[in-house]
Order: sequence, then C-alpha cells, then structure tokens
Amino acid sequence: MSAPPPPPGQPPSSSSTPPPADARTASFGFRTVPEDMKESLVKQVFNSVASKYDLMNDASSMGVHRLWKDDFVSKLDPGRKGPLRCIDVAGGTGDIALRILDHAREKYADRETTVEVSDINAEMLKEGYKRFKKTMYHNTPQVSFHEANAQEMSAFKDNTYDLYTIAFGIRNCTSIPDVLSEAYRVLKPGGTFACLEFSKVNNPILSTLYDQYSFSVIPLMGTILAGDRDSYQYLVESIRKFPPQPTFAQMIRDAGFKTGPDVDGGAWTDQWGGIACVHTGVKI
Repeated sequence: MSAPPPPPGQPPSSSSTPPPADARTASFGFRTVPEDMKESLVKQVFNSVASKYDLMNDASSMGVHRLWKDDFVSKLDPGRKGPLRCIDVAGGTGDIALRILDHAREKYADRETTVEVSDINAEMLKEGYKRFKKTMYHNTPQVSFHEANAQEMSAFKDNTYDLYTIAFGIRNCTSIPDVLSEAYRVLKPGGTFACLEFSKVNNPILSTLYDQYSFSVIPLMGTILAGDRDSYQYLVESIRKFPPQPTFAQMIRDAGFKTGPDVDGGAWTDQWGGIACVHTGVKI
C-alpha cells in the first residue's frame, strides 16, 4: 500500500517510506512517490487551498501574479484575429478565462470568443464558477467548466481549439509529456499552446533571495492565512522541481510544437528574471 501523506505539521519533504526500486515514480515536491499516488496527493493539496488560493497568491507574490497573468493574456491578444475557441487547463479559479474574455470584449468588442475551463479538482472549479457568477459571462455560451485530467482529455475532441492555456498548473501534473501530447491533440493546426509557469531564476543573487523568501515566508503565510503550512511547502518545492527553461522548451518541441529559439524572447519569455516564465508553441 502507498505511503500516506505526512501528518499535519510535518512538511511534505520529510522522509517517508520509499517506493519499491522497480516502481514508476514521480516527484511530489522534494519527495519521490509512486507515480499513481501523485495525483491523489496533489488533489489533497488543492482541496485544502482552493478557498484561499487567490488570497495566498496575492500575499505570497505581493500581488505580482496578477501582473504576470495580465501580461500573459495581453501578449496572446485574444480577439485580434477574430473570435477564438479557447481551452484553459488547470484553470479552476477562472482568472485566466476571465482575462481572456475581458480582453477580447474590451479591446475588440468580441463577444463570441469562448473559453472552456478544465481542472482535475472539483473544489477549484467551484471557486471559478463562483467567480463567474459575478460577471456578465455567467449562464452564457462564452464560458463552461469541466472536471478533467490534463493528461487524459478524451472528452475533448481532436483539432478543436485555437488557443490552449495553462497557468501555474503543469508542474503539478504527474506526466508533463502526456499533458503536452493532449494539448497538441486538441488544438487545431496553427493553434497556440501557451503556458505560464514558475521557472528557473538564473541571476545568482536574485535566486538566493528568492529561495530565502520562498522557503521561509511562503509556508509561514500558509500557516497564518490558510491554516495550512504543508500545502504551501509543497507548492514551493514543486517550483524547484520544474524543468528549467531550455529543458521544458525541448519537451514542448518533442510533443510536436514549433517554438522559437532557445533564448529569452524566443521559445520562452522570462518574467521578473525567470521567477515566472511564458512558453509558447504552435501546432504544425
């Protein structure tokens, strides 16, 4: 039987029973767990943080995550070439979907662009649905919510979407190649894959300061604001386990996408020195 998650008060990185040597494994923060266990562990994290997720993002980034998301959507410029059919994966709280619809409407008077919000976690989707009940898009064909695994999206047809977005979600998936493969499948030829994710800080001084802040302040904020240190400890650790920019760009190409060259401003665009990063690819 798989090892249980650590008890309250014990960081997820603490030692636990290791999986058998021949088992398929995945990282859960700094822990190595059986591959088939990671999904349930991640679900536990997001069940715990769902209602406080936006508050914690604001607190831990001092509101900067909003600027990153604004820039992410602004650069994609939905509506510029006419209405788009979009899918926002791991988008439970709906903040990317809302930005897409607002941008298309406000800049291009586009009320035909649609976003299908997909997330594996029902609690996160509830938060997104609640957010959209306060908007003009509620109960319109422009937005819908779907509980689905980013690695296996059989409910979504091939060659369907113009734009696939995933923001701060792909690092929590067990198999990134499977996510990328499904993204390629559901996009139309010429469609765009766009990922906003925490990444590698290459400036040594900034990296040291960022590590000190991440591992000391963010879990403490999780304790104070959400009553949940362990989940935020995992979130910090998961960032450090995510592949650096060139490695992830190659994974995107391996899935079939065409990207720019392996430089900042090419295959990816760093935000705040690489604390966050936008990767894009086009289905060919």
